[in-house]
Amino acid sequence: MGERWPVNKQTVSNSQIIVGLEIGTSKVCVAVGEVSENQVVNIIGLGQAKSRGVRKGEIIDVALAEEDVRNAIVEAEQVADVEIRSVFLGVTGSHIRGFNNTGVHPVVSADREITTTDIQDVIKNAKAINLPTDHSVVHVIRQHFRVDGQDGVLNPEGMLGAKIEVDVHVVSGRYNRLQNPIRLVSGLHLEVENISSSALASSLAILSTEQKELGTLVIDLGAGVTEYAVYSAGVIKHTGVLAVGGDHVSNDLAYGLKVPLARAEQLKIDHGSAVIDPEAGDREIDLSDDSLIPGRQVNLGQMQKIMSMRLQETFELIARDIGQAGLIEYLRAGVVLCGGGARIPHITRLARDVFNLPVAIGRASTVSGIKNALDEPEFATPVGLIKFGVFQSQANPRRAGFGRAIRRQVAALFGR
Repeated sequence: MGERWPVNKQTVSNSQIIVGLEIGTSKVCVAVGEVSENQVVNIIGLGQAKSRGVRKGEIIDVALAEEDVRNAIVEAEQVADVEIRSVFLGVTGSHIRGFNNTGVHPVVSADREITTTDIQDVIKNAKAINLPTDHSVVHVIRQHFRVDGQDGVLNPEGMLGAKIEVDVHVVSGRYNRLQNPIRLVSGLHLEVENISSSALASSLAILSTEQKELGTLVIDLGAGVTEYAVYSAGVIKHTGVLAVGGDHVSNDLAYGLKVPLARAEQLKIDHGSAVIDPEAGDREIDLSDDSLIPGRQVNLGQMQKIMSMRLQETFELIARDIGQAGLIEYLRAGVVLCGGGARIPHITRLARDVFNLPVAIGRASTVSGIKNALDEPEFATPVGLIKFGVFQSQANPRRAGFGRAIRRQVAALFGR
């Protein structure tokens, strides 16, 4: 193959390379994107490895997780023909929480004209959040400004007013649990450019500008956790994480059908369905070739009922949360599903029944390149992390901010 380009986020033929890394419960995935001068993303490499050291989205065995990340990185490097030096890292887990906050600032200038300084001050006030001592901010995402009660102001600079307010969406998580994947990646001599909520990254990959404006609920059905985000009027309004995923469906099947967990996982893949087929009640699945349970049969209808009940409960929990936030009526573009769970047959039908909204499987339509990365819903997060990296580069080309703070934290952890 020849010598690989030792590049990452550096200029190569008037383009730059940005890498997204997801350390998931069932797989570790690396996506390599080449970004042109006009910010068009082309996926040029994918790397995957079975994840063995992660549960519920969080690392439980550093040595195993490190080996899996290394294997995925090497595969992505070989496919893309580059040497990866830094990544944008997705973070998740039940400790991640999202909430809205408001900053207020009085305009004190004599002519009451709002300046850049006023805008910076009101955003600073919105970031002054009383978090638990063990929590750290992951994102502060600007929504809209208000000037003297006037809602929906996108840019108040130059307007006249006595008081300026800004609404933001804040995503935070436990500091030590955020540091675990950062430290693991740094131990592989890779730089963590920045971290992103996996739910936010998935949304960036699969939602169009129109979907964000109309209002869309994105649900990322992972193996260990289910994450979701609501967009409306072009901005994030709400995010959440459930510590329930595809692994829990497999556990339910293993318990309900009285079969080993590995066999339950295979049954889910081979015969799974999110809804119950009326004709499945009389069908039996023969397990006579299984050495652990020779001569056994399981009822297909019972299996589908177990799966459907767990998945329906997951959707109902999300619907309840979105309803309590008063956002259901804002979802004019419906629901978009991604993650490995989006592959379950008839999953869109079940979601339609629960949310009473149009439901679609998410595709990474805003980028080009390797077909698998674009068409398969489980790659939404690593592809979205590349989009997140592009936005970070545009907003702060000198890579300051939280990314630099992360590098300081990592240096402190390693004593360098």
